[in-house]
Amino acid sequence: MDKIFTKNIEHESAIKHVTGNAIYTDDIAEPRNLLHAVIGYSNCSKGVIKNINYDEVFKSKGVIDIITEKDIEGINDVGAIFKGDKIFTSKNIDYFGQPIFAVIATSNILAKKAALKVKINIKESKPILTIKEALRKKSYVLEPRQISRGDVNNGFKKSDTILEGELHTGGQDHFYLEGQIAMTIPQEDNNFLVYSSTQHPSETQQIVAKVLKQDFNSIHVVVRRIGGGFGGKETQSFLFAAITSIAAKKTNKPVKLRVDRDDDMIMTGKRHDFYFDYKVGFSKKGEINALKVLMASRCGISADLSGAINDRAIYHIDNAYYIPNMEIESFRCKTNTVSNTAFRGFGGPQGMFCIENIIENISQKLNKDPAEIRKINFYKENTKNETHYGMKITDNVINDIFEKLKIKSNYKKRKKEVEKFNSKNKILKKGIAITPVKFGISFTTTHLNQGGALVHIYTDGSLHLNHGGIEMGQGLMTKLALVASNEFGLNYKSIKISSTDTEKVPNTSASAASATTDINGGAIINAINKIKTNLNEFIYDYYKTNSIIKYENDYVYFDKRKISFKDLVNEAYLNRVPLSSSGFFKTSKINVNKKTLKGRPFLYFAYGAAVSEVVIDTLTGENKLLQVDIMHDVGKSINKRIDKGQIEGGFIQGLGWLTTEEVSWKADGKLQTHSPSTYKIPTAGETPFKFNVEIYERGINKENVVNKSKAVGEPPFMLAISSFIAIKNAVFNANDKKESEKLIAPATPENVLNSFN
Repeated sequence: MDKIFTKNIEHESAIKHVTGNAIYTDDIAEPRNLLHAVIGYSNCSKGVIKNINYDEVFKSKGVIDIITEKDIEGINDVGAIFKGDKIFTSKNIDYFGQPIFAVIATSNILAKKAALKVKINIKESKPILTIKEALRKKSYVLEPRQISRGDVNNGFKKSDTILEGELHTGGQDHFYLEGQIAMTIPQEDNNFLVYSSTQHPSETQQIVAKVLKQDFNSIHVVVRRIGGGFGGKETQSFLFAAITSIAAKKTNKPVKLRVDRDDDMIMTGKRHDFYFDYKVGFSKKGEINALKVLMASRCGISADLSGAINDRAIYHIDNAYYIPNMEIESFRCKTNTVSNTAFRGFGGPQGMFCIENIIENISQKLNKDPAEIRKINFYKENTKNETHYGMKITDNVINDIFEKLKIKSNYKKRKKEVEKFNSKNKILKKGIAITPVKFGISFTTTHLNQGGALVHIYTDGSLHLNHGGIEMGQGLMTKLALVASNEFGLNYKSIKISSTDTEKVPNTSASAASATTDINGGAIINAINKIKTNLNEFIYDYYKTNSIIKYENDYVYFDKRKISFKDLVNEAYLNRVPLSSSGFFKTSKINVNKKTLKGRPFLYFAYGAAVSEVVIDTLTGENKLLQVDIMHDVGKSINKRIDKGQIEGGFIQGLGWLTTEEVSWKADGKLQTHSPSTYKIPTAGETPFKFNVEIYERGINKENVVNKSKAVGEPPFMLAISSFIAIKNAVFNANDKKESEKLIAPATPENVLNSFN
């Protein structure tokens, strides 16, 4: 049945996407008497509200009501794990863009116009805005964490050379194509139907219920698809669902809240920017003996998911390298900015960015090929194969991928050509780099590694699936339909997956951590196996056989008989055989000590490597990515077309983080980059001239996961670190091979210019 998986079946909604027929939250037919909400938020970063006057707002055309903190019957908080994410504030202002009220009107435009008429008097005070300022003032959302292994001081003593320095990574806005949106419709018995663009329907259900002070079962959340999430809709979508629900309950009418791009970017959190202070000791060959790192991130005003994000940065600071002696101290800084949140890679990219820059700095200090320094420090197969958090690596393929890619990309030859080009050009300078990726797959919060599913077979032989995963463009529904078709040996077109629905599959985890296919696919297989057990017992009894039963090509085979799946299902129905089942899956083997961070946080690792070649203009600071070569391990692919698309898309999004997408604030804490005119995501112009992507042919997952495949949502994002390191190499070449440590991310033209001697 492997051939079903290897077909390059297109995304199940591809045609609907390009024809505009794919239904998102804003496309759902609007109910009668629909009202619209618009949020009014603070225009300063820190202060105290002295008074608010809503008189002119109430007088405005179309205004039905205003909701504020006093209208919340339950909790005034949408924090998923830690409290501190207020829906509305009535007194203290903690960040620019903090919601104070929402106008409810007969149209979105009328609500917007009315919201501008509010008069708020705020006594402002000085905010904490930067990571370093928060460190100085010991301002944290959570207590600092530490992890260590070996003897760092002894490791430094044994080192031939010691380097010290600082590194900076920028933030990143999710810039999903579909912005934050929710619509709540009152139902009978004080129940509410919520449509939300969220990655986490079950948590949406629970948060809304707590806000309304109702039971969970009174809230029904439905999500067919979302137009991109990237982590930005894992927790921060809750605010918008909560506000529509408060308004719907108060007015007893349906309410929609659609946020425009500027307001979305101002009110929602982003990728955490990080500051690193490091000290590394190494041998003459470049082998790392000891590493000491202080890492600190800007979390914003509340914890949100910052605990797990910073923990994952700790877990990934080694990337693919064995470091015998290590001390990491992690600070989760509280600032008067909107709370930062999950973003593709969830702290992993920031951790890897740190070690890859350190490796590059080591190679520059020793005047050696960085690829050789990386190879020397790689985890090995049977020795030097345990991480700093105590997990043994049993699936290591990075050495093979790295060497194969070096050959396929002509890395050595091109490196010489880069040197030749640089010797002949004063203004333009080239750089080239190859970097690896080792990314752990699983939620590091252990209990989240579970999922459920519901499978129905109808008497015409067609299947209906439901599960807890969210389709956000990544092709989840396509993959899971293939999983079901493979298990029953049916044509892919016989499978239908309906909207994710809290009334069908309860208590699900967010679609995040790249584990969605593994978890929900496992639950679907579990449900199908229960149905197959029923069908097989029926076959044994009804057809008087003990032979092996096979489900292939829309038929069922046993003895020498061949029965169509449809006929079998009909016969089973007539004999009262159950043709529906729920399924459940939990990830095995994972276990972590929450206090020490030691244990096995991941089921397996996904590996990859990328070669990037760039050219920079030393007069303008501009850069151009000339060629990218990627080899990435997806295990045994379920659908190569979708996997390849994820690899390409992940790389380009990572490229944006490291080169063009600069998040910046004014001195008073106001976000400057809050629209497409001020915030630059990658375009076709940033795409490399040559973009070669290859799936690692020998890939297979040793763990018990769907089809022995590997997650492909987040891991490719970090392949883009090669592009930044290539720019760093070009800067090094422009600086007469003396240093490149001034370069910070993102490598905008300004930052590149500032990195020259």
